[in-house]
Amino acid sequence: MPLRIAKEYERGVIFRLGRLVGTRGPGLFVLVPFIEDMVRVDLRIITLDVPPQDIITEDNVPVKVNAVVYFRIVDPERSVVEIEDYMMATSEISQTSLRSVLGKAELDELLSQREKLNEELQRIIDEATDPWGIKVTAVEMKHVEIPEEMRRAIAKQAEAERARRARVIQAKGEYEAAEKLREAGDVLGADPISLRYLEAISDVAKEQNTTILFPMEMTKLLRKIKSI
Repeated sequence: MPLRIAKEYERGVIFRLGRLVGTRGPGLFVLVPFIEDMVRVDLRIITLDVPPQDIITEDNVPVKVNAVVYFRIVDPERSVVEIEDYMMATSEISQTSLRSVLGKAELDELLSQREKLNEELQRIIDEATDPWGIKVTAVEMKHVEIPEEMRRAIAKQAEAERARRARVIQAKGEYEAAEKLREAGDVLGADPISLRYLEAISDVAKEQNTTILFPMEMTKLLRKIKSI
């Protein structure tokens, strides 16, 4: 009697006189000669490379995108009975889903929200392959190829954005400095005598080897300005 051995990650789908009778394995089992037949199924995760697809985004930008799909068989019987070639079928579903989903997205979304698009692709492909006993565990876009002229436009846009941010930061710094000067002016304006004294000091300080003595009240005023 013929013996069969299925490894830990394999299952044998058994047909008896052409009729499905169940699944066997892993381990050693016996097939009835001339009556039973077996189809071996691998349950490990399969890595499927999706070739580059020509896509027109929602904002009419032509791009090429490739991806990788990770899936495994969770129902060996359906993977044999319901579909002739589950590898080819999953590949075709992945290609059409990639073109369909990414064709509805704009270029900015395609570049910045890959995780969201990957999840949407996984959901669609998983729903399509579920009747075949297949579970899609992950879908990842690998490379997005953008035309050279569009790359230059994106680079110019990024440069303009950096320049805008630099101008905003500079203007914010000037505004904060002006606020500090205004507060210091308010403090000095509240004491005209101290203001006149500081003006006199500025004239005397132009001379070399000059020692300046500050009255106690003036020292307190300068400390207050420094704390602003």
